[in-house]
Amino acid sequence: MEKNPETASIIFAAGKGSRMKGFEGNKTLLPLVPGQSPFDGSHPILLQILDNLPPGPKALVIHHKKEEMIGITRSLDLTYCEQSVLNGTGGALLASRDFIAGQDHDELIITMGDVPFVRASTYLQLVKELKDSHLVVLGFRPADKKEYGVLEMDGDNVRAIIEWKYWSNYSKERQKQLEICNSGIYAARKDDLVRYLRILEKRPHTVLKERERKTVEVEEFFITDLVELMHGDDLKVGYVMAQDEDEVMGVDDLPSLIKAQKIFRERNL
Repeated sequence: MEKNPETASIIFAAGKGSRMKGFEGNKTLLPLVPGQSPFDGSHPILLQILDNLPPGPKALVIHHKKEEMIGITRSLDLTYCEQSVLNGTGGALLASRDFIAGQDHDELIITMGDVPFVRASTYLQLVKELKDSHLVVLGFRPADKKEYGVLEMDGDNVRAIIEWKYWSNYSKERQKQLEICNSGIYAARKDDLVRYLRILEKRPHTVLKERERKTVEVEEFFITDLVELMHGDDLKVGYVMAQDEDEVMGVDDLPSLIKAQKIFRERNL
């Protein structure tokens, strides 16, 4: 049987996870097998993600509890990229650009550190789609679009990713047409990333965030801007569909952690 070629991967694990009330650690280390409490146990989310990613070099973007993260994962042969300021998903990608530029591999996966159930076959499908695309988005169809970003399509190309604060103002008919949501997981070609990160770093967004009970303006970079930039240059941005909504569920609060632990238990009985 022919072996799959190695693929480089980047895992975003810098955020604090402020919605995970009662837990002060890095949420990528939360257990999928609970012990005396949901926060105590074994088989961390990060390990499950690493198990499903294809073989190849892997970078972990860190910030919150970075010393703990390095200490716990030291034996996993990871490259650590520090996101010194929490300035968005685009900022996390910018923090890993030395890792990207130094790769011998032409294809990279970009994934989130709190999404444990993306299948190994789905990651491989994302990479396979890069044969015909410069960037590939992992999409999904949820029962409720909630506040997810949605994919605006141009035929079989992804034209843009529209955030909820914009599409929520669209007509009901227009909203219904935007069926596919963005999981925040991508595959990209190395040379394209190197080129477009130079453009992305010149496109900060000013957003309102709550910091120490005050609303302040902060500067962030959005990885979703890459879609519009590449499409505008006539580069194909493709997409792959997740098998179901659970595959791309993020573990960002206690109810979702308990749900993830239940899913993991049922799949490993």
